[in-house]
Amino acid sequence: MDDIVKQALTKWPNVPDCYGWLGLDARGNWYMRDERAQACGDFASGKPGAKGSMLQHAKLIEFINRNYDVDAQGAWFFQNGPQRVYVELEATPHVWRVQSCGVVSSNASHTVVFQRCFMDERGWAYLQTSAGFGLVHTQDVAALDQAIENKRWNVEDVVSSDLPRRFAYITSPQAGRVGAAV
Repeated sequence: MDDIVKQALTKWPNVPDCYGWLGLDARGNWYMRDERAQACGDFASGKPGAKGSMLQHAKLIEFINRNYDVDAQGAWFFQNGPQRVYVELEATPHVWRVQSCGVVSSNASHTVVFQRCFMDERGWAYLQTSAGFGLVHTQDVAALDQAIENKRWNVEDVVSSDLPRRFAYITSPQAGRVGAAV
């Protein structure tokens, strides 16, 4: 976490948490979800406009990536100064990039250590790594296939609906808040 963020937390310890305004899609892109986007439906619903606006500003994306973390309940958030901004996940908390040599990195370009590989009933591939659980980016399926074919990685079957419970993450922290304002 950035030092400036830690200082802000100390200076303003009681800033309310924010829900519904930030999303991470299945390709590792960040989305800002204003009130109009939220009114279109849940982030992962696939409804037109529900995702919001994809962030393009490189420095903002880097800042989010550096200050992205998880709470004790498995809800992922971006610590924006003194405010915790909970993240709506389209799929998983991480989106892994796989190189043909088998090196794995996060959507934030941090290299991680491969641990296990999974595939669900839809054919979606996931990796457990030293930094946690996540979906393999769709553009990297060929590199994943090569690692499996060369017997570097074995694949375990999983059921997609079991993933959040099994790997301890919450896809929609906002949905779990009963009666709370956004």
